Amino acid sequence: MVNIHKLIAAISPDIYCKPEKRKEVKEIVKKEGYIKAAEKAENFKTEVIFDYDEAKKDALSKWGLKAPIEQHEIIYDSPSEGLEPVYFWLLDFLQGPFKEVDKLIDNFVSSPGSGHFSEMQGKATQMQQEVSRNMGTINAILKTVLQIVYDLKEFKIRLEPYNFYRSGDAKKKYTGLLSLKQIWLDNVDAKKGRGSIHAMATGELDFVTLRDAFMVAESVSKIDDIDLNDRVKRILKQRIDEFLRWIDESESSLRQRFEIEKNYLKSQVNSLKLTTRWVKPYLKAAQKLEQKHDSMQAALVTTFNTILLNLVILAKSPYNPEDDVNEELLPEVFKKVKARKYYSILIVEFDFRGIPQRVPQSQHWGFGGRVNIKFTSYSLNEQEIKVLKEELEKDDMGDVMQLIQGVTDDSLDQIKKDIDDILDDKKKLAEQEEEKSKDINPFSALFSFLKFKDKKDKDKKEDLSKGIKPDNRYEEIIRSQAIISAREKCFTTFHTYKKAHGMPSHQDPFKA
Repeated sequence: MVNIHKLIAAISPDIYCKPEKRKEVKEIVKKEGYIKAAEKAENFKTEVIFDYDEAKKDALSKWGLKAPIEQHEIIYDSPSEGLEPVYFWLLDFLQGPFKEVDKLIDNFVSSPGSGHFSEMQGKATQMQQEVSRNMGTINAILKTVLQIVYDLKEFKIRLEPYNFYRSGDAKKKYTGLLSLKQIWLDNVDAKKGRGSIHAMATGELDFVTLRDAFMVAESVSKIDDIDLNDRVKRILKQRIDEFLRWIDESESSLRQRFEIEKNYLKSQVNSLKLTTRWVKPYLKAAQKLEQKHDSMQAALVTTFNTILLNLVILAKSPYNPEDDVNEELLPEVFKKVKARKYYSILIVEFDFRGIPQRVPQSQHWGFGGRVNIKFTSYSLNEQEIKVLKEELEKDDMGDVMQLIQGVTDDSLDQIKKDIDDILDDKKKLAEQEEEKSKDINPFSALFSFLKFKDKKDKDKKEDLSKGIKPDNRYEEIIRSQAIISAREKCFTTFHTYKKAHGMPSHQDPFKA
């Protein structure tokens, strides 16, 4: 699992990475991505100390950039008390100073000899079996869909001469007529054996002109206008009449079968979408029930009754430069500056070592033990937060990604195009252009939580995969002020928790 602090250093190396590592980290981001860069990144630490209020007044000195990270830690050990009160107290408190609180990481691992391990593995197995069963159904339906698509393509090719024949264009109509005559000669008339036009024209009956006359004649009424002997005309009239009736009957039959197959395709696509909707929660639950915490930690002894939990939450609050302008902490020009939106960020990490105990007369478990709570402040802009969440999700869902590594975006798009082309649903095509989440491609619906991006997205958004644009001179000041605000909120949260729980603390973060 990627270290969230190193990942932030890789995402914003100019602020949060050690100066000597910044160039190397930026190069790795361009070539291999943020997660690989996080392995090399080292967080920037400094001994610079400043007073929050005084630093805010001296905004142009950018005190926040000189010491961008503040960190505090609480270790609380109580085997008789659980993690839940600690977690939910902080979760509720953070709703005050911060506008939004998100859970970023939620991992656990139980010792193999514990009852909790057995129960969680049993639940995971149930989810996996449901996923396996539904995926088997999906594969069977998909196979049918592909077969129907290819059949319908074949039907469209076979109907093309009929479309030409019914066309108002004389040239197209004549071309379609010739094509249909050839099909009729090869597939219908040929079954008459020696009585077929081919046999009569080339065999011992010696009707040499019959085949050419058949290809020239457009209707029974026009046969008399052709320079032929009476024997050939009599045969030709009978065959042309039969051919023209065959056109109507065969076209009607083909179009009927085409519509039936098309309706069947619609029903199969709907079944596929429905089944993928059913399997999605099982797939997500199976992934969440996987034990992904480091199982080699010394605290995890095989036969002990132990659980290790790792929770990370991110609290963010938007920083508005106008507020500081109104308080005369920033010049008036910052009301007009066009800058990215910056947030004061607090990351709270819970590392918990507990003893699972089943609650009496219940199927639930209680967890008493030792919790290590770490508070860390940052300031990130909207682009950096977006990349942070995407990279954490990508790292967390890496195993699930392997489930579909054989299904490329191009092949899925091609299936979608074929289905759209056959169904000829213009309204649905328009909706899909406006809202990609309504894609009829069932795999897109199934794995929507992986957030696949459409390469042909009309909104050509800025590519952040190779790095994020550095702050300009105005944004540096804005980030500095947001960092100071984040540091202040970080200490306030830490201090308030300690005071509320009867722990010794101090009002000033710079006094021991």
